[in-house]
Amino acid sequence: MPGLNLLDYSPHRPSPTPPLASASNLILIDNYDSFTWNVYQYLVLEGASVSVFRNDKVTLAELIEKKPTQLVVSPGPGHPDTDAGISGDAIRYFSGKIPVLGVCMGEQCIFSVFGGHVDTTGEILHGKTSSLGHDSKGVYAGLPQGLPVTRYHSLAGTHPTLPECLEVSSWIVAGPNGGKGVIMGVRHKELLVEGVQFHPESILTAEGRTMLKNFLQMKGGTWAENEQIGKKSTADISGEGSNGTAVLGNEAFNSDTSDKDSILDRIYRHRRAAVAAQKQIPSQRPSDLQATYDLNLSPPQISFPNRLKQSPYTLSLMAEIKRASPSKGVISLSTCAPAQARKYALAGASVISVLTEPEWFKGGIEDLRAVRQSLEGMPNRPVVLRKEFIFEEYQILEARIAGADTVLLIVKMLDQVILSRLYHYSQKLGMEPLVEVNTVDEMEMAVSLGSKVIGVNNRDLTSFKVDLDTTSRLMNMVPKDTTVCALSGISGPKDVEAYKQNGVGAVLVGEALMRAADTVKFIRELLGETDETIRSEMEDELLVKICGTRTPEAAKAAVEAGADMIGVILVEGRRRFVPRQTALEISKVVHATPRHRHPSISIPLPQSSSTAIDFFCHTSSTIFSRPNRAMLVGVFQNQSLSYVLAQQQLLDLDLVQFHGSEPLEWASLIPVPVIRSFKPGEPGIGRKGYHALPLLDSAAGGSGQRLDIASVRQLLEADKSLRIILAGGLNAENVHEAIHQLAESSGRVVAVDVSSGVESEGSQSLDKIRAFIAAAKRSRPEPMK
Repeated sequence: MPGLNLLDYSPHRPSPTPPLASASNLILIDNYDSFTWNVYQYLVLEGASVSVFRNDKVTLAELIEKKPTQLVVSPGPGHPDTDAGISGDAIRYFSGKIPVLGVCMGEQCIFSVFGGHVDTTGEILHGKTSSLGHDSKGVYAGLPQGLPVTRYHSLAGTHPTLPECLEVSSWIVAGPNGGKGVIMGVRHKELLVEGVQFHPESILTAEGRTMLKNFLQMKGGTWAENEQIGKKSTADISGEGSNGTAVLGNEAFNSDTSDKDSILDRIYRHRRAAVAAQKQIPSQRPSDLQATYDLNLSPPQISFPNRLKQSPYTLSLMAEIKRASPSKGVISLSTCAPAQARKYALAGASVISVLTEPEWFKGGIEDLRAVRQSLEGMPNRPVVLRKEFIFEEYQILEARIAGADTVLLIVKMLDQVILSRLYHYSQKLGMEPLVEVNTVDEMEMAVSLGSKVIGVNNRDLTSFKVDLDTTSRLMNMVPKDTTVCALSGISGPKDVEAYKQNGVGAVLVGEALMRAADTVKFIRELLGETDETIRSEMEDELLVKICGTRTPEAAKAAVEAGADMIGVILVEGRRRFVPRQTALEISKVVHATPRHRHPSISIPLPQSSSTAIDFFCHTSSTIFSRPNRAMLVGVFQNQSLSYVLAQQQLLDLDLVQFHGSEPLEWASLIPVPVIRSFKPGEPGIGRKGYHALPLLDSAAGGSGQRLDIASVRQLLEADKSLRIILAGGLNAENVHEAIHQLAESSGRVVAVDVSSGVESEGSQSLDKIRAFIAAAKRSRPEPMK
């Protein structure tokens, strides 16, 4: 059978491997399953010489006499305790002597032989694929997380009965955060015995041949022996082709160079192929990216070195968005990158690191683009770092167009010439790179380059071992003007104590932050409390806008009663339209009349100069705070931009309010802040960087129709960053109730707007104006002590 001219029809690895001397006599036990042929085919295509024996046609003595180099137990129908024939006895005998692999029922046999219980899983699967999580060891060495694998089973080993000598090596990813579901693989902790519940030989399983290839490179009967053989001489891997990779213990070796073929090497090769393919796609070709950049379409950027020195903490925080990693597997697949970024920013992060590698880290360039958009309009926003395996200018240009302020350059994967070229190209685009090192030689390269920010990776990317002292050991090589960042392995306060003492400027934290139940609490415990206010809470009085003002007398009465905004309707044809001359008189009164400050007013909390502030929080605490006089608001509805600009200049409007279908972008073209009217649920309400505040109303304005407070509360609860002006049928009798019904969200109502609620028989009532202002000012709940 080994002499058959086999063809691999799968899309994964069509090239056969030359014969392996280390797999010259592999025995495959057939448990009467059609997939045994597929297993046989893949093993032969990976260089093994295979002999197949059915589970009831051979004795253990005969198998022992054949002196196999490896034992593989095939899939099969039935239960491993009753239908696997010689399989169990063969596993018992050969375990600890030669490498043993079980597939599907073969894995169940391993589970059962060592004392576990195989039972129904509650689901029957036949040819279905599932996402696989794994520990990146053994047959999974060097493989990405989330691989689709094919399942044909209703039985599996159970978590509660997992034998002490076995460990779970793979599992079905369960839930949005990658929890461990049904057991898909087990491995003996000492003996070189491994099993997979799924079918690596199925055409629908990704990297199935690689898994079998990894198994065939294992030697000896124990994991310790296997590792010793690998350390002794990788050159002894005889008979392999030029593409052979030997997995020894939990490390991989390249048979071409006798050097370690690390995870970094695998990722590097994969990324080179992926980037090369991407560059062929129209709209993503290098010329396309350059044309986009030349049109000045890249988002505005900020200085990485300067922002890194601004922090409310002793050490600056580089907070990372990382859904998975080769060393830890799935961390949180459900994470929304832009939402996580906002959380980090408001908690005091100086940098947000976005992993954009899709296979091993489950990220993408779209994550970075969304993160940058989520920070739009945020004063003192964090720097956005593209953390990627960068090896050419194309990736740097792509990052800049997507909104990155800086990029990562890993010295370990770049020679001096390429490193220098990429470093200076990044600077040309206005981005000072983060240069990552791990050794003395790499630090010397980074320093000679003139790097302003150097990151010391505490994790060796070849072995993935973490040594938190790496950063401290390399500190004395760094010039004083250079900021040093400690990268990787930081999980708690004890990990950063030494860094606070030896001059480290920043720490990068990923997995621990992603797993934290309370991000702000974790950061404060990690880096220490700060005297500066991290979260900006509204403690101002409730502002009042009297809209539909038609006479100077009404405007003066409103301002003297404590109104904060006076609105005039500048829409011809509307009942409350104010003619030019009257509007000028009202403007004069508003600008000249001192505003009465209500006794309950409080001063806004001080904002941290080194912490990002949410856009609406910033606008509501700055733009809408004029201590000496009220603000004049011009209300428009579907008029031309030129008309709006002319009226703003003529009347010296402090604010412009749009109450129609005007484009959101117009807010960027108006020289004063813009209020925009929305109905609850209407798109664009929470869009940052355009309107200073949204005004929620029930209809076209001035109708007297009550707004559904439940819908307002739902909106505010869904978006904790939102601040609003509340309108719609308010009057002196119901304004307190309306605010009170919003419960905990009431503090995010910046102002209330009234028009018909202060009118009698179609005209403004000065008494109703005064009554409404007094009632509104009293409606803010007392601050929580």
